[in-house]
Amino acid sequence: MTLGDRVCAERVEAVRTELLRYEHPLFAFEARPWGEGVEVEIHCRLEGAGVHTYLLQLRPREVDHPQFPWAFQKQLYDSLHDYVVEMFTNNPQRQD
Repeated sequence: MTLGDRVCAERVEAVRTELLRYEHPLFAFEARPWGEGVEVEIHCRLEGAGVHTYLLQLRPREVDHPQFPWAFQKQLYDSLHDYVVEMFTNNPQRQD
């Protein structure tokens, strides 16, 4: 394993460790490598809901930052807000 691979694996593990602090009855979270950063997958736990999976990409500098846990919480909550809004099947702004 190269140094770059090891650093990437450490970033993924750091995000997975942080994700363990969050549980939600409607959403599940997973982290995986994304280039040198980490991609967080948010998916709906409701079977047959017919909604897409939301992806949050974290750059290396975001995961490596000393304040990562605090910044990540804001990013996760903002992403959940966006995901829920994207789940609307109809709204006044929708144009088909």
